[in-house]
Amino acid sequence: MNKQTHPTPQNMDYGVIGNCRSGALISRIGSIDFCCLPDFDSDAMFAALLDPARGGCFAVEPIGNYSSKQEYLRRTNILVTTFFDGQNVFELIDFMPRYKTEANGYHCPSDIVRYLRVLSGQPSIRIFYDPRPNWAQNPVRSEMGPDFLKRCTTEGKYESVYLYSDLPLDSIDEAQSISLTDEHFLVMSYNQKITAPDIDFIRLEFERTKVYWMGWVTKTSVFSDYQPIVERSALVLKLLAYQKTGAILAAVTTSLPETVGEVRNWDYRYCWLRDSSMTINILTRLGHYNVAKRFLQFLLDIVPFKDDKIQIMYGIRGQRELKERDLDWLSGFEGSKPVRVGNAAYRQKQNDIYGVVMDAIYQSLSLFRQSLDNQEDLWTVVRTLTRHVRNNWKRLDSGIWEFRTERKHFTFSKILCWVAMDRAVKIAQIFGKQVDAVSYAQLRDRIKANIYKYGIHHDLHALTQFYGGNSLDAANLLADHYGFMDPQDPIYVNTVQHTYNRLCVNGLMYRYRDADDFGVPHSAFTVCTFWMIRSLYRIGEKDLARKLFDDLLESGNHLGLFSEDMDFKTRRLLGNFPQGYSHLALIDTAMTLSDQTKWHALAESYRPD
Repeated sequence: MNKQTHPTPQNMDYGVIGNCRSGALISRIGSIDFCCLPDFDSDAMFAALLDPARGGCFAVEPIGNYSSKQEYLRRTNILVTTFFDGQNVFELIDFMPRYKTEANGYHCPSDIVRYLRVLSGQPSIRIFYDPRPNWAQNPVRSEMGPDFLKRCTTEGKYESVYLYSDLPLDSIDEAQSISLTDEHFLVMSYNQKITAPDIDFIRLEFERTKVYWMGWVTKTSVFSDYQPIVERSALVLKLLAYQKTGAILAAVTTSLPETVGEVRNWDYRYCWLRDSSMTINILTRLGHYNVAKRFLQFLLDIVPFKDDKIQIMYGIRGQRELKERDLDWLSGFEGSKPVRVGNAAYRQKQNDIYGVVMDAIYQSLSLFRQSLDNQEDLWTVVRTLTRHVRNNWKRLDSGIWEFRTERKHFTFSKILCWVAMDRAVKIAQIFGKQVDAVSYAQLRDRIKANIYKYGIHHDLHALTQFYGGNSLDAANLLADHYGFMDPQDPIYVNTVQHTYNRLCVNGLMYRYRDADDFGVPHSAFTVCTFWMIRSLYRIGEKDLARKLFDDLLESGNHLGLFSEDMDFKTRRLLGNFPQGYSHLALIDTAMTLSDQTKWHALAESYRPD
């Protein structure tokens, strides 16, 4: 078995492909360096991103002095890498099949299709096919079948994967030179195929998948001055929506460091409920009510009805236990260890969770009430959440940023408790429960008074990170987003201005600047930069907001994709990738900076009956 010879890209120069079951990262020069099969949260088949020597990759490399360019096929999640040397030109078209079936279901197998098309000349390539199942922990052997090349583990948990191709399988297995003539294909599948694919089948899979993605984007009600980047971000969010349950992942990857060489390396292949209300808000504003409704159903399936503890995050099938462990045999991204799977944050107490879930329920009732047949279940969940708020809002918690050893009275957690009760009042009024509405309003108002008394710095006249402190927190910028403060409220204006002065460096935002469990933060948090831009625009700093937004868009990778973090000096993308929360905030900010009068008028015409 031969190994990849080219270096790992240095600025997250990857495209992502996927089909709402799994996904893969493909480098700018055509190497699959990360992929988990059969599902997003399965063990990795390729993990060169986390260990170039051991992790395994699937690279198609031209023989000779070639240049390359990479782009998405317009309005799809199909990635095209074109190689050219002046005489020979060929395309590598990568996708995971997805389209509707005649039975109104979805065809989304655990397959990766690599479709090669020669455009001129007769190029030659080598294929470095080196899957390493189980996170490359166990030895792997190669077996030649009648029409496939199989790789399987020889120790530990048994795993296997199958490769089909019209190119010589023995030449692929040995990474020998192969001449391309016209059209060729490589299909890697978690499952053995009943019928081996041929080029006609590949063409059909390609066209069906292309039509699916283009049709989905066509339904996107994008009313923005930044339409192409909004469409790309919407496609990322759709790709991250797990087909089987409707859960939406935070990211495709695990353990990409917030800062290279440090230990803030987390597994993001799970569903954070914190993202839920913004996800539903953005998807419905884009016209994708079905995706939002499926996500709401996932939410209702996992949120406990009465006394069970609500978690901040769940597995994409609703798993409650996400035990964290280190893969100590992997060297980590550029040596950044540990490599983690699972996420111990699922055990944390974060009081903001009540607000985001209640906000998601309120939005869904506002949009889908006439088609919801589980309204009594919803009302039970609402009453349960309000009881949790009543019992917990005065208590310490770990906060939105998931501090692992420190609990405080975080101001943002209190604001989200206010959100929970504010939405509970509105929901009670929808259901005609006036007595409950009055009771909920009284608690809502007490929480707000408490925040104004203890969560505002008296000299700065701005919201602080925690009660009694003088630290600032970018999360408080969302006070306007959730309706806790009007954007012209002097306290909110001061919060935005002081947060900008203290936490913004070179146009990028810290979450906070004080030391935490792992020391002083060194990287910018992408979603916070989008929040700041939106907040500046809302308080009237429109020129500055547009400039920061345009600069930030230039900092995405070559395909317009964003990760969780950035380096303040170089703007190198860091952290897990692509990050759903970053792309959600990008869409929200783009819509805020666009012509809102035009947007609202058009959006109303797209609301469901």
